[in-house]
Amino acid sequence: MTIASAALLLFLILDPLGNIPVFLSMLRRLTPARQRIVLARELLIALLVLMAFLWAGKYALEVMHLRQESVAIAGGIVLFLIGIRMIFPPQGGLMGEIPDGEPFIVPMAIPLVAGPSGMAAVMLMGSNEPDRLGEWSLALLIAWGATAAILFSATYLYKLLGLRALTAIERLMGMLLVAISVQMLLDGLVGFWRGAGTV
Repeated sequence: MTIASAALLLFLILDPLGNIPVFLSMLRRLTPARQRIVLARELLIALLVLMAFLWAGKYALEVMHLRQESVAIAGGIVLFLIGIRMIFPPQGGLMGEIPDGEPFIVPMAIPLVAGPSGMAAVMLMGSNEPDRLGEWSLALLIAWGATAAILFSATYLYKLLGLRALTAIERLMGMLLVAISVQMLLDGLVGFWRGAGTV
């Protein structure tokens, strides 16, 4: 996987376009200046969480005695469920009901930006090829930077594209995530069978 393909995968997982309506609904009670501060804070928290999973994922797997194939299969399943929810969003939005007041960490940073699928994806990248952690970090920064740029332009994009266009884009991204999740799941199963055959 190249840096560009890794960044694209992470960008799809972070789903900034799909998060625009949710973020706007959570921040609408705040002043524009406070909205920018809260958004910057939540995005930075999400980046720190994802970086921690990227760099410490290999050691976490060793401590929990988990095989890389298990993470690939679990990540594929979670990613598949997220993709299905993007295509067929449940009542209340992708992540359910939104709590009142100013959000802090939950649900904006976690799980809307740094969700379980993103954590699994970066952990898998870091554990599969730990010698490329610098490249994966760059890919994560590119995806995060694009996500931040879109979310900071949320009000403008919402007015420009409208809810229908944003919904259509989110469903298209959901279809791409479903395809990626199936590939992750198949790769994990193939790795598991190969490992079982050598035992």
